[in-house]
Amino acid sequence: MIPKPLTQKLIHELLAVTEIPCISLYMSTHRSHPENIQDIIHFKNLMKQVNETLSQNYSTAEIQKLMEPLEALISDNQLWNHTANALAVFCSSELFEVISLQEPVEELAIVADTFHTRPLRRSLQSSDRYQVLGLSLDAIHLYEGNRHTLVEVEFPVDFPSSMTEALGNELTEKHSTVASYGGVGGDSANMHHGHGGEKDELEIDTERFFRSAATAVYENYSKPTGLPLILAALPEHHHLFRKMNKNPLLHGKGIEINPTSVTTEELSHLVWDVMEPVYLQRLESLADKFNQAKANKLGSDVIEEVIEAAEAGRVETLFIEAHRVIARRLRNINGTYKVIDVTQPKLDDLFDDIGELVGRMGGTVLIIPKENMPTQTGLAAIFRY
Repeated sequence: MIPKPLTQKLIHELLAVTEIPCISLYMSTHRSHPENIQDIIHFKNLMKQVNETLSQNYSTAEIQKLMEPLEALISDNQLWNHTANALAVFCSSELFEVISLQEPVEELAIVADTFHTRPLRRSLQSSDRYQVLGLSLDAIHLYEGNRHTLVEVEFPVDFPSSMTEALGNELTEKHSTVASYGGVGGDSANMHHGHGGEKDELEIDTERFFRSAATAVYENYSKPTGLPLILAALPEHHHLFRKMNKNPLLHGKGIEINPTSVTTEELSHLVWDVMEPVYLQRLESLADKFNQAKANKLGSDVIEEVIEAAEAGRVETLFIEAHRVIARRLRNINGTYKVIDVTQPKLDDLFDDIGELVGRMGGTVLIIPKENMPTQTGLAAIFRY
């Protein structure tokens, strides 16, 4: 199988699972040979940890049934040949998902009553994420990144990533005829005479390819993630693509360059030059919005007040300071959420639990760099009412 890209919808599906046990595996992976040979070994080690944990509470038959989907991944060459920088695998009797991640993760094997989704949610909630569409007449490439990194997204086999794949049999034929002209001494030469249509046909194919690319990227990547999209293409392709595009997430400013003529690292710097002013302006706007809300008694940075509002579904937007961790847990005890001590300081985090609660209640959670947080407590909430 080809791992799925991370989306908010996938996280909601994971959080909705009620059947126990829930197995969560996280591991960094490699994109190329021979480094990726080690990935399967690491995966087997994680499976061994899961097996040992399950053996404490489940029978051999129950364990075997639970582990079958994980065992099948070991020999899945398609999976190991299409990894990005990390992999997350979730397994229960109710659900089985394999998710591709763009940034390396800490290796984890967790068996619990719920799936461990914090690394996923933290990744999606990062406020500096974006996507880049590298466009040429031959093919399209998609990248996902943030202010620190940029990686190429692996398309599934049925994705229309080239003009031939997008148009198939609908590619127009070149309208040209061959006329034979007699030369001196009876020699002849074949002369190709176009009817003025070849250029028009190329333009037609280009328009249709760009329209197909715009639609496919929007439906499969922009719409599920909600990330801003930056276009990287030659100057003459920008206007035509924007004419064909219906993606509201396409940024107004792009990069006028052949994306295949630069390295991914160089492309990352060019894109961040475009994104950084937008990112900083957004953070400033969010801080202003919180300060105004707090002044109107519609916002708070007091943990207890935020928990109470989150429990009531009143939190519209929650800002959490990046890398800030409070080793406590938030648990529903007899219908009321209480802060309790932790048994797993490495995994449990009060801010993460508050963020999960806000997400369940339909609020938005954003991870903000410390220097851009509008408060000193590590979190800030804007209330609906």
